[in-house]
Amino acid sequence: MGLITENIQIKNLGTIITGGTPPTKKREFYGDVLPLIKPTDMSLGQRYIGTTEESLSDLGVERFKNKLVPKNTPCVVTIGTIGKSCLTKETSLVNQAVNCVVVDSNKYDYMYVYYLMQLTIPKVKAKDSGTASGRENVSKSSFETIEVAPVKNINEQKKLGKVLSAYDELIENNNRRIAILEDMAQSLYREWFVKFRFPRHQNTKFKESSLGLIPEGWGIGKLGDLTSKIGSGATPRGGKGAYKTEGIPLIRSMNIYDSTFITKGLAFIDDDQALKLQNVTVQAKDVLLNITGASVARCAIVPTAFTPARVNQHVAIIRVGGSDISPEYILHTLISTVGKARLLNIAQGGATREAITKLHIENFEILIPPSGLHANFENLASNTSLEKEVLFLKNENLKKQRDMLLPKLITGKVKVD
Repeated sequence: MGLITENIQIKNLGTIITGGTPPTKKREFYGDVLPLIKPTDMSLGQRYIGTTEESLSDLGVERFKNKLVPKNTPCVVTIGTIGKSCLTKETSLVNQAVNCVVVDSNKYDYMYVYYLMQLTIPKVKAKDSGTASGRENVSKSSFETIEVAPVKNINEQKKLGKVLSAYDELIENNNRRIAILEDMAQSLYREWFVKFRFPRHQNTKFKESSLGLIPEGWGIGKLGDLTSKIGSGATPRGGKGAYKTEGIPLIRSMNIYDSTFITKGLAFIDDDQALKLQNVTVQAKDVLLNITGASVARCAIVPTAFTPARVNQHVAIIRVGGSDISPEYILHTLISTVGKARLLNIAQGGATREAITKLHIENFEILIPPSGLHANFENLASNTSLEKEVLFLKNENLKKQRDMLLPKLITGKVKVD
């Protein structure tokens, strides 16, 4: 027998607060006192935010004190990318695209409410009134009147939330291990190929190049000469109407983060659509680069388990071939601080929206180190990539188990002893 639930509106769970953003020109509101959480700081499926792009000063905290939300407040994006959500790690300000549920702790458990919000996302999307720019938009008044049916007993809520939280804790632990592995590879790249502190570098002489001073004996090459394929994808006919719940993965810019592949929101197409997009097939070890929009210049290698796949027109495929340069080396070059800055400079130099063209990628110059040094880096980076993929696939399995349990637990259909 299931648990007793009650039919209420979101506003009955606590106090609903819509965030705000200090004017960017008034830098006196910005500092390092409290985080300012924006949708771009959130990652789909991630509970707690790490470092935010912006934070408030003492003056900013005073100016927005009525909009601050406490630690462990569930937050839901209601303008732009509806579906993103998080829990606050500490007292925070969220921006105006986010609605927060400051939970009534006498009646409801904050962790249970966080997962209740995950279950409610389709209802939030259904309230979309749209904007002139086509962005999803749900007002506070619409959000807070959405009907939900939480389990009534707070002690039962805590048990249910704890079960789901255990899955996310395992996922977060694996993500921390993945982040350490990524940092190891990036730190090594930075030491050897940016700071030039590679093994036995002490007596190195330097020469001028198009990329500045580089060690003698090193070269400069264009990606077009070092790869076998550079090209962007395409959208299947029918647009979103062609997307399926399973089939061949269609990778979009929302799935690509620096050195990270996000499966939440991954689209699928059937065999017929995939056949029509055969010329934009993603193979194992292809480097994928976002080439338009707000996510321009983000770059990753997709785990082998998700290939072969297809990409849409916002993502470019960079395939190694015709040289000894490895995909890991290309990836870490593009996501390094120096490489990222160069890509963004190219993207922002366009006449209209931010964009990187095929010609830009082909002419993008990279440093070519001695083969022995490259081989040593490739060996470490490849091993790191394999370890990351194992952890990634473990997380995908944990997410499936959690998502299968979530509706049964949150609706009270399954009781936890």
